[in-house]
Amino acid sequence: MHVPRIELTPGYSISQIIRGGWQLAEGHHRAGVNAEAGIEGMRACVDAGITTFDCADIYTGVEELIGRFLRTHRGERLIQIHTKYVPDLDSLATLTENDIKATIDRSLQRLGVERLDLVQFHWWDFDIPGYVEAAATLDKLRQRGKIRHVGATNFDVDHLAEIVNEGIPVVSNQVQYSVLDRRPAEHMTAWCAERGISLLCYGTLAGGFLTDRYLGTPSADEPFENRSLTKYRLIIEEVGGWSRYQEILHVLHAVASRYGVSISIVAMRFVLDCPQVAAAIVGIQHPSHVTEAARVFDLSLDAEDQQALRACSAQGEGPSGSVYGLERIKGGRHTAVMKTDLNKQ
Repeated sequence: MHVPRIELTPGYSISQIIRGGWQLAEGHHRAGVNAEAGIEGMRACVDAGITTFDCADIYTGVEELIGRFLRTHRGERLIQIHTKYVPDLDSLATLTENDIKATIDRSLQRLGVERLDLVQFHWWDFDIPGYVEAAATLDKLRQRGKIRHVGATNFDVDHLAEIVNEGIPVVSNQVQYSVLDRRPAEHMTAWCAERGISLLCYGTLAGGFLTDRYLGTPSADEPFENRSLTKYRLIIEEVGGWSRYQEILHVLHAVASRYGVSISIVAMRFVLDCPQVAAAIVGIQHPSHVTEAARVFDLSLDAEDQQALRACSAQGEGPSGSVYGLERIKGGRHTAVMKTDLNKQ
């Protein structure tokens, strides 16, 4: 099994599948988190060449869990940890350099490392100033050796440009990207290409909706077993509803059947083939899923396949607009899914 690597920036490479951490957060699953199973999943990922892990300061318990794994890891492969800096919504207006430094120090302590490989910065509300200054503080911490690289999470072009124009070396932007949600293709891709910024993509499998599990099934509605399904069920509504989503699944299935792979493999391959995409972030929950995920690198979609997938996606009603724009609408249904105070907790 071989998982390719890609240089995110000169001298720093990552695996093209990133092991997502949101699925391991306390409160994400109704059934709770099995910490030992999570650690075994990490070990299986590294053994398969998936050496890059994604987490966040607000994924409750995940930085600590990865820290436990790192203390017991004795393999030869180096592991890259991408975390996020996500200050609480109600702290944005009064955020100080000391606040930012304290949160970064806490992530270092939780993970048990001397330097964070990549810190991806998220800002809940662009109507509240301070995000450029916060990014500048992260860059100061980079220069002091606490952070190796600075990235962004869920920034649109206009607001990411403000940061980049200040000379802050942003290497990546983590965005939601799938056959259901192609918002990054509208403006973000070309802008990032001009500036050498890579896209790290979550939601590639729409929380599990882009799998064989839901092909031909009646509408799935609340209550869901985890928050990912709640979030991406709303994206299905933006696309045009359950029937439109089923049409897209059938196109994915037709392509998958020609190659003898699953819908999820085709969905991942589609995103990995998109311009500026460096890696797909996948919430691999069980060691048995690792081998299946790695099959994406045995698949090559031809021009006809890619056109069919783009066409079925384009026929949907949405989502449209800027990256993470729907999720920023105050009082909106997408915003209601988000928890904006987890650092406080």
